[in-house]
Amino acid sequence: MSRQADRDPNHALRARFDDVVSQYQRLRLGLDDIQDRLARLSVTAESPDGLVKATVGARGQLVDLRLDREVYRRQDPDQLSRTILRTVEKAVAKTTDQVQAMVGEYLPADSPGARFMRDGDFGGLLARQDRLMREAGDDDDR
Repeated sequence: MSRQADRDPNHALRARFDDVVSQYQRLRLGLDDIQDRLARLSVTAESPDGLVKATVGARGQLVDLRLDREVYRRQDPDQLSRTILRTVEKAVAKTTDQVQAMVGEYLPADSPGARFMRDGDFGGLLARQDRLMREAGDDDDR
């Protein structure tokens, strides 16, 4: 009876390990795909009046900016600057959503990496490692 009891936790541990390995293998195999898709990603946003178009790459870098000639007649320089900034911000937000969706295809939604992609919080990304380091330090103090 005690042998069966000993095997149950080992079976659960083995199943969890197999799940983690499977997730890692899926992520690793998908890494090349993600990198290729990210390299090709560009997103364009348009101002409400259609006179400003901004295109950004996967990291939110501005790669193209198009201004219709009419914009110079309708807006003063300050208005135009604000319109450009809002349009670029809109393109960056759309890009962020697409990058998160791509990465989400390979990372579990509750994983630290996926959470970091959503909120950019380095503290959350490293929280588990911080806890493990504190626990290791507590063990050394004993």
